Amino acid sequence: MTTAPTTSAAAVQVHGVHKWFGAHHVLDGVELTVRPGEVTVILGPSGSGKSTLLRVINHLERPEAGHVSVGGEPIGVRRHGERLKELSERAILTQRSRIGFVFQNFNLFPHLTVLDNVAAAPVATGRLSRAAAQEQARDLLGRVGLADRTGAYPRQLSGGQQQRVAIARALALRPGVILFDEPTSALDPELVGEVLGVIKDLASSGTTLVIVTHEIGFAREIADRVVFLDEGRIVEQGTPAEVLDHPRHERTRDFLSKVL
Repeated sequence: MTTAPTTSAAAVQVHGVHKWFGAHHVLDGVELTVRPGEVTVILGPSGSGKSTLLRVINHLERPEAGHVSVGGEPIGVRRHGERLKELSERAILTQRSRIGFVFQNFNLFPHLTVLDNVAAAPVATGRLSRAAAQEQARDLLGRVGLADRTGAYPRQLSGGQQQRVAIARALALRPGVILFDEPTSALDPELVGEVLGVIKDLASSGTTLVIVTHEIGFAREIADRVVFLDEGRIVEQGTPAEVLDHPRHERTRDFLSKVL
């Protein structure tokens, strides 16, 4: 396994994480460092543990061993001497609000307008008044090209538009890092470009992103670091040129030969 160097300035640090689902060892001692402002793209075959790794980073899944730190703070646990003790669900929700997550299937609230979908979290967490949250939501929707759809409901939007709303919602809490779980996999092919364009804009603004995707061309264009995951282990990582053009590991070469 290739291990990225440890740094106290890491935006995300995954420390020896193991995760099982029954007898299936989904994550097998994963070590990963994501630096501030870095775009990390995670590639790998279906079932390799990519989505589970994202869910462990924001503690939607609890690892059986190891832990994750975001901005130097352990997520979901606190140190108690030499041991790690699970935090309360309320404390975990507070931590999770600082980690943006964009899901495959949008997960918008169907009964709320686009504006209120984006404004909801800052109001619920007490960070902004309703008026301030709606003003911010308008700005964010303009940023993702949806300034004219604030009063629409999710059912009235295309899949690409819904995913752009989901990205605006993730930005609303001004997270230190945003996780993307296959953000284009639920979209018709002609809608993929509009979502990738928004993510490119985020990357160019210096936002720390961790992206699980099958879009190899997109990974080549946007990533600072590409991580190849197979059977729950990081088998290779490096720059796009290193991993995509000159892969060292046989498993990486085999995977790329089938998708390029």
